[in-house]
Amino acid sequence: MKVVAYSVREFEKEFVARANQKQHDITLISNSLSLETAVYAQGKEAVVVSTQDDLSEEVIEKLADLGIKYITTRSMSTDHIDRVAAGKRNIKLANVPSYSPAAVSEYTLMLALSLGRRIISTVNSSREFDFRIDQHIGFNFKGKTVGIVGLGAIGKATAAVFRSLGCKILGHDISPVPNPDGIEEVSFEQLLEESDIISLHIPLNPETKHIINMQSISKMKNGVMLINTSRGGLIKSEDLIKALKTGKIGWLGLDGYEFEKNMFYSDLRTDPVKDPIMEELLSFPNVIISPHQAFLTKEALQEIANLIIKNLDNWQAGKCSGKACVCADGCSKR
Repeated sequence: MKVVAYSVREFEKEFVARANQKQHDITLISNSLSLETAVYAQGKEAVVVSTQDDLSEEVIEKLADLGIKYITTRSMSTDHIDRVAAGKRNIKLANVPSYSPAAVSEYTLMLALSLGRRIISTVNSSREFDFRIDQHIGFNFKGKTVGIVGLGAIGKATAAVFRSLGCKILGHDISPVPNPDGIEEVSFEQLLEESDIISLHIPLNPETKHIINMQSISKMKNGVMLINTSRGGLIKSEDLIKALKTGKIGWLGLDGYEFEKNMFYSDLRTDPVKDPIMEELLSFPNVIISPHQAFLTKEALQEIANLIIKNLDNWQAGKCSGKACVCADGCSKR
């Protein structure tokens, strides 16, 4: 199958090559997908994309006109794809339904521990040879209540790592979860009210957009720790600033940002104008923000590449991509 992969960073290439084993004719380009760069899909059957690519109706129409029949994204999330537009042009879609829950759960714990033990300020002080400890008092996680929003593979893995520290685990999911393994399933409101630490592990869709806003924040404990290693749009960013200023949110760890598109994965050090909300968030000493890299381990990168190739293999064989299918009407009608 002839394929073009957009937004490919240099470090990804070896993992794709190892997974592909020259089965498919894949052109790897660093350009992000847009109406202008869609032309690189000329003569291809499939495109591989990331969450940073433009897959609006206009771009999908252009891809379809160029003969593209398949789109697979290197992510679990699909909110960046106009699935209805793809369905109208009979383009089949696939994602990476699950990969390395360990990578994201470990990163979530790292953010929480780094905040709770003030590791950033400690390291910064030490780099300046200031070895006083007065400003670095943290807290124990043992005995704290952790609320996990979203009990899929990553949510469950995150619950397990916090439980290993002696935390009580509350969980909420839109569907009952079989065998939650030490997780007390509660309503979203109860989770907000009782948790010392809240960690988000849900997809972004119209129902979950801004699920964390001033109204939901008002139900949280004073000084709560909020961690998001899912999509940035789950949180209304402006409301975070208000809650940080009042102390309602005592600790904030973000590995995603509502307005990250065209920002994350880029070097913006010399840009004269910076995103004002991001600048203000970063000004708080009790905030850590990273550029959507919770997945970024060698193991996870290889697994993502393997699953992308598996999607291409299935399509080439005339099969549905199975659990990876994210077509607007599912596999049954395609």
